[in-house]
Formats: sequence, C-alpha cells, structure tokens
Amino acid sequence: MKKWLAVILMISALLIAGCSDNSAAGVSTENSTIQKALKNKKLVIGMSTGYFPFDMKDPNGTFVGYDADTAEALAKALGVEIEYKQFTFDGLIPALQTGEVDMVFAGMTIRGDRALAVSFANPYFQTGQAVMLPGTDTATKTWQELDVKGKKIAVGIGTTGALLAKDVFKNAEVMDFENFPDAAAALAQGQADGIVYDEPAIAVWKLQNGDKVRQLEGLISTENLGIALKKNDFETIQWVNSFLDSYLGSPTELASREKWFETSDWLSEVVEE
Repeated sequence: MKKWLAVILMISALLIAGCSDNSAAGVSTENSTIQKALKNKKLVIGMSTGYFPFDMKDPNGTFVGYDADTAEALAKALGVEIEYKQFTFDGLIPALQTGEVDMVFAGMTIRGDRALAVSFANPYFQTGQAVMLPGTDTATKTWQELDVKGKKIAVGIGTTGALLAKDVFKNAEVMDFENFPDAAAALAQGQADGIVYDEPAIAVWKLQNGDKVRQLEGLISTENLGIALKKNDFETIQWVNSFLDSYLGSPTELASREKWFETSDWLSEVVEE
C-alpha cells in the first residue's frame, strides 16, 4: 500500500511539474510585441504612403490619415510612443516577419495567403475594389467592357486590387506600379485605360481631380482591412482586438472617420508620393 501511495505521489508530482512547465510555455509573453513595446516605451509601425485617405504625409513629413489616427490612439492606450517606418506595400510583410516593425497599418486587406505569413487583428474597416477611368471615357459602363485585348489596367504592386485584377481580367493587360499615385499618373498620361484599387482611395482621387477621372458605379469585390501583427503573437492579437472593441465607434474614431472620409479640406495639407 505504501509503495502504491509513493508511486501515485511521484506521478502526481511529475504531472504537476509538467503542467506547470507547459502552462508557463503556453502563456509566456516575454516575446510578445506588447511586452516589447512596454519595455522599450515605443511601438514601431510600418506604413506605405500614397494610400489616400489611410496613409499619407504632410509637407513636414509627418504621417497622417485614418491609419495614423488609429495607430496614435492605440499607442496612447498602451502608453508608448510611435516610430514610423515607410516601405513599399509589398515590403511591409517581410519587415514585420523580420522584426523591423512591430505592426503594420496600411489599409491591408485580410487574406488567406497573407494570414500564412502574419496574423491579423479583427477588421477595423470594410471597403472594396473599384475601377477608375479617365474622365474622357464616358462610354464604359462595366469593368467587363475593359477586359479586351489592347486594354491596359493599372494596379499597385502587391495590393488586393492587383491580385483581383490579374484574376478577373483574362484578356486585358494588367500593369504593376509601385503605388496608387504612380498608377493614376499612368492613367492620366494615357498609358492605362483603367485602375483597380480600393474605393476610398479612388473616391479621394476623384475629389482631387474632378472631371479628369471617373469612377465606375459599383464594386468588383468587398473586403475587410486589418492590422497585421507578428504570426501567432496571441497576447498582442488579444490586446489589439480589445483596443479596437473600445475604439471603433468612439467619439475619437468617428471624428477621424468624418475628417478623412467625409470632408476634403485636408487635401491641401498632404503631399503626394
């Protein structure tokens, strides 16, 4: 009896020790982005400017826009400062993977292929892909009319619009550009017949350029935008989701949304890159 009791006690002790170790490993937060930011008193944010009205710069080089407002509110809630780093859009995920940035705020569409490389917080904005035409094109009514040989469709490299265009346009040529302004310049110069890009950016470009451009009615697709985080950083994912639950729909967020999406006064306060 005593031997059995000793064996049971030994097994119990081993199980407790094992569970304790596993628990510690499972909930360890020493490598999380949140803990790193709290320790360094700084959060490094990756952005790609040129995506109006999400990611822009003012004449002083300060990052502004809806994403910058959201990032600033998040940093304030965490009690840390922000350092911004700029990349081309297709360089953002590699920068996050290598630890060069802590989070990515770039109007990034949540997609399965991207979720294999990074994790996303809950969506913070819903948008869709639209088509912009030269103002002189008053005949085209649907995007399908552009899908003929000889037509050229401009897209921003690495964007959801680029992926979508290459999937749905079977006959037209899809041309990659570094960003939306470059694609829009190609359209203005007659090098492209249309652009596929996020609807908010096209709407802002229309405000800037008036009758020089025209947006086709309707969307090709709809999608959710998310903040990209380090893969499987569960503490940070949970914290950012909790922040978004309190921020979205708050007076601060509603004021930011109204400024960037419902007015055009700020257009004179930003620069095109």
